[in-house]
Amino acid sequence: MGDPRFRTMTEDDAAAISAWRYPPPYDFYDPGADEDDLNELLDPVRREAEYSTAVDAAGDIIGFAQLTRDGDSVEIGLGLRPDLTGRGLGGDFVEAVVRLARERHAPRLITLAVAEFNRRAITVYERAGFVAVRRYRHHTNGRDWDFLAMELRGSGTAGA
Repeated sequence: MGDPRFRTMTEDDAAAISAWRYPPPYDFYDPGADEDDLNELLDPVRREAEYSTAVDAAGDIIGFAQLTRDGDSVEIGLGLRPDLTGRGLGGDFVEAVVRLARERHAPRLITLAVAEFNRRAITVYERAGFVAVRRYRHHTNGRDWDFLAMELRGSGTAGA
């Protein structure tokens, strides 16, 4: 994958990403799985300040990042293109998104939220230095789901 380059997400980028489909149970993360999430992605005003597209050296879309600033902290959201998941690329991608958050916002704290069933992503986040700080229920995709709130601590490679 190499080191991705991030750019402001364009309308074409958002349209391409909105068509992504993940295999079950990760179809939970399909952009169309939650109407509000999809509307946010496709609305240029709503996505302008927070969404970036990750591209490889050839300019192909490989993922996206959402950086939501709240005071001196930033919550990151991210997604890899479906055909790139499960191939050991997540750790490098998480580190790239953390670097992006630091470059753009210099936050005191970097956080993320992840569905608790997604053990694969949780393992990647833990290796990057994130630790679970809270469990909670969140209504999305038509029902309530268990989520973990995680914070970046200094122990992983992304925490350096």
